[in-house]
Amino acid sequence: TGHSVIGVQEVPEADTHRYGIIDPLTKNGRQYEVKKFVEKPAQGTAPSNLAIMGRYVLTPEIFDYLKTQKEGAGNEIQLTDAIERMNNDNQVYAYDFEGERYDVGEKLGFVKTTIEYALKDDSMREELT
Repeated sequence: TGHSVIGVQEVPEADTHRYGIIDPLTKNGRQYEVKKFVEKPAQGTAPSNLAIMGRYVLTPEIFDYLKTQKEGAGNEIQLTDAIERMNNDNQVYAYDFEGERYDVGEKLGFVKTTIEYALKDDSMREELT
């Protein structure tokens, strides 16, 4: 398409403050035209429950935006903020992808993921159960 596309998935409203969230403008099947990106919105302020899940197909221009990006949430350079700026100049799309997602970015999520994968492996399952 010549445009950047990011993967999103629905999350519970109570968890939206933990993720970058999209504000969808239009929907065509599983694809969204994105009006706005919000990095880790305050509890109760998210424009949707469509969370950015770390799956990106970005055009090379993203690097130009990252070079000039100011610190955002957590006093860090946020990719979501750079994508939001890029979206102002060249439409970015989101795709609601199917499948299981594991949040290994925090300790409990990492442990749960490891246990689930181990239980799916026949040889490990026997040792664990």
